[in-house]
Amino acid sequence: MEFLHSLVNAHSVAIAASILIVAYIFIATEKIPKVTIALIGGALTIFLGLVGSEKMLGESFNPHYFINYVDFGVIFLLVSMMIIVNIATKSGMFNWIANELLKMTKGHPALILFALGLFTAVTSAFLDNVTTVILIMPITFVIANQLGINPIPYLITEIFASNIGGTATLIGDPPNIIIGSAAGLSFMDFIKELTPVVAVILLVVLVVLTLIFRKDLKTTPEQMAAVAELDNSKTITDYPLMIRSAIILGLVIIGFVMHDITHIPAYLTAMIGASILLLFEKPTSILKDVEWNTIFFFIGLFIIIGGLEASGGIALMAKWILNVTQGSEQATAMLILWASGVISGIIDNIPYTATMTPMLLEIQKVMGADYTYPLWWCLSLGACLGGNMTIIGAAANVIVSESSAHHGHPISFMRFLKYGVLTMLISLILSTIYIYIRFLH
Repeated sequence: MEFLHSLVNAHSVAIAASILIVAYIFIATEKIPKVTIALIGGALTIFLGLVGSEKMLGESFNPHYFINYVDFGVIFLLVSMMIIVNIATKSGMFNWIANELLKMTKGHPALILFALGLFTAVTSAFLDNVTTVILIMPITFVIANQLGINPIPYLITEIFASNIGGTATLIGDPPNIIIGSAAGLSFMDFIKELTPVVAVILLVVLVVLTLIFRKDLKTTPEQMAAVAELDNSKTITDYPLMIRSAIILGLVIIGFVMHDITHIPAYLTAMIGASILLLFEKPTSILKDVEWNTIFFFIGLFIIIGGLEASGGIALMAKWILNVTQGSEQATAMLILWASGVISGIIDNIPYTATMTPMLLEIQKVMGADYTYPLWWCLSLGACLGGNMTIIGAAANVIVSESSAHHGHPISFMRFLKYGVLTMLISLILSTIYIYIRFLH
């Protein structure tokens, strides 16, 4: 044991980096559940002493205690929003909104594609992407069936729209929650800096997809009339629950918006909202629907990255980037934006973002907050929008593709890649123009 301890001390950066890289490889191959990989990696990081297992060192607090590296702001915000959304969904309110939106299109297939994309993007800005696509998919299959057309153009559009829409706010996509917590950025910071460019990207992508899929979006006047006359009167199954959920969800979002005035953290606002809604529910039935796999994946991942940070590996990475870009803010920003986009298309954007945030904090220590401010937005845009590149780039992509295959409409890796690369390139080119004009010229 003494030999192991001295070996780890002598090669701590290499060992911590190896654990992270091996974890990444297993996460990317998806042979073993990613939560299992993260927890094994976290346990190994603690066991090897890369982070501390004891809270106290003699009379003083241990700065490398493993709990210090777990961002509980991120954890509590995710759990609380999952609880609120799970309760609200039971009332049928989101399906009702979607149906009303579809009736407005009069059953026109191209307008429906645009409406579904718009609804998915806006909903993803306030709920997580996975919840949004789970809500919208059943409606999509019903509509495609009624119109007598292939649902794949709609499903691919919904995937892209969910990842684009989720980029717009602090709570829309897990990478933004990680970035907001690490950088101290508020809900309104995200609205101010990202929503305008995300809106432009969304509109351009929806127009391009409508043109690409126009030959698939053909139906008869009779089938269009059936969608236009959807009966939405029985969609809401519990009116008291719908009213409660709508009020609480509205107040939570207002709480996020008012953060700069109230200084109440986003996770606390969400916790209060979730707690109030739970007063009227059986907690066991709601809590079993929380995505605990995701939560424990985050915890394990934070510990693994904590090992690299405690060993000094993150500081070395930050120094390398500043050397490569020779300290140029423009070069650093573009490197982070495009590298984040491409890498997040290949591997899960959550571990990537969780690795990059402490590195940007190291750059901030060296270069200052003003230098680093645009880099946070480059990381957010790259990590969230890059998820559109491949079918495994984001959790929403995987869920939609599996559901589509189950309904007899498989989406092949290469077919998705064809549309995904185009969407990612459009998104990153528009993001590059925006970042340059907004921050770097």
